[in-house]
Amino acid sequence: MAEEKAKELVNSEGARTPMGLFDMDKFFNESFLRPFAPFGFSRLKAATEEIVPTVDIFESNGDVVLKAELPGIKKEDIDITISDGSITISGEKKQESEIKKKDYYKWESSYGSFCRSFALPAEIQPGKAKSTYNDGILEVRIPKTEAAKSSEVKVKIQ
Repeated sequence: MAEEKAKELVNSEGARTPMGLFDMDKFFNESFLRPFAPFGFSRLKAATEEIVPTVDIFESNGDVVLKAELPGIKKEDIDITISDGSITISGEKKQESEIKKKDYYKWESSYGSFCRSFALPAEIQPGKAKSTYNDGILEVRIPKTEAAKSSEVKVKIQ
């Protein structure tokens, strides 16, 4: 039997630039694309962030469970919608911090939003869904229907 090589579905690394060119590229970006940041100082990071929360979906005790990592996001800024066999979680991060001292002033802000949808693996009862949010972890539990619970069949290996 021929051995198949695993194919990567998503390229996890960006295009690599040779080190000398990387420095030149960085200099160009910092000098010309952000011309108002003074030389010698770190450039200002964009105030908006792309947020892609890590999500796990699994079955446990007759429920379909979704767990999402949402650090720094308040529970009031999270929306959960279940419809047509899918679940959508969306939210927005709004964070500002300011420090004023005698010879020091620092103000930082970051904003970002996300929206992720997932097909649910079984027939569910959306009206009985429950969610909790604790320490940046969102957990949504949706009970499966009785028909979905009883339709599981063990397959014998021959």
